[in-house]
Amino acid sequence: MKRENRNNWLTALGVGALVTAATLWSNRRGSYDLQGRVVLITGGSRGLGLILARQAVAEGANVAICARDADELERARRELTTGGAQVMTLVRDLTSPEEVRTLVAEVQNQLGPIDVLINNAGIITAGPLEHMDERDYEESMQVHFWAPFHTMQAVLPTMRRRGEGRIVNIASVGGKVAVPHLAPYCASKFALVGLSESFRAELLQYGVKVTTVCPGLLRTGSQGHAIVKGQHEREHAWFSLADAMPALSMDADRAGREIWNACRRGDAEVILSLPAKLLSAFHGLLPGTTADVLSWVNRTLPGPTDQLGDERRRGAEAETSLTRSWLTTLTQQAARRNNETGSRPAL
Repeated sequence: MKRENRNNWLTALGVGALVTAATLWSNRRGSYDLQGRVVLITGGSRGLGLILARQAVAEGANVAICARDADELERARRELTTGGAQVMTLVRDLTSPEEVRTLVAEVQNQLGPIDVLINNAGIITAGPLEHMDERDYEESMQVHFWAPFHTMQAVLPTMRRRGEGRIVNIASVGGKVAVPHLAPYCASKFALVGLSESFRAELLQYGVKVTTVCPGLLRTGSQGHAIVKGQHEREHAWFSLADAMPALSMDADRAGREIWNACRRGDAEVILSLPAKLLSAFHGLLPGTTADVLSWVNRTLPGPTDQLGDERRRGAEAETSLTRSWLTTLTQQAARRNNETGSRPAL
């Protein structure tokens, strides 16, 4: 019995050592220095994009951020330039290929060739399948697939000529596993994952490294900008509560650091948060079982309602006493910290 206990203890110790070593390995910094690099971040006025911009500025990068909302961009610019950093802001609608091309050209004319492109701009539409229409899918594809495609096409000629470059595409674990009530979001993120991996395979020969980032829930404070359909208040409530739970969601500043580390290392893919890693791994092993389990999860979510459910509302318009309570303290704090309290979403 003593020998068995000793063996069990040694096994547990070995597993713990392996997990620790794997964590340290996955979090290693990498040698790609951001000092003096030109970094373009789409959707950089708030949320994860703003966090990534802060961290790049802190390392001495010359940063350009773009979004649709001029007021959000100005607030972000004032914060980012407090220490004297060079930050360029551009108001752009990324669903327009022409605006994407002029965006990249203007950044390169003022700051120089783009070393790092981060495709971060995104939207999220939550609700039952019955209330999703063609517009929801088209809009998600425009933002999550076509906008990254056009930005990558615009920066690649100079990256190829120079024989180096970094592209980071912020996808989602929802681009690897289809999550109920997020059909347009997941479909477009699946498309982005495929696009990103395809570009990775063909661009390595030119020294351009494409990294696909698949986060789970991140506490950025962005839930107020999400679009909800169906039973609006209940839909917003489940999304907000899940986003605020430390066991399910990840601190966004930590996520930003891991994204930059993956970029420096030139990793092909990084999945952020333990729940996202477990879900992705389980789906990889048992895709059918995962789909069946998620179908049961779907039954716990708010069901479809009448025609009013087809109306698109922002999360901020579907707040209740529950979503304003202490249960969402972490995301409320994140919203104030990450410029997420503005009046409308920015792509």
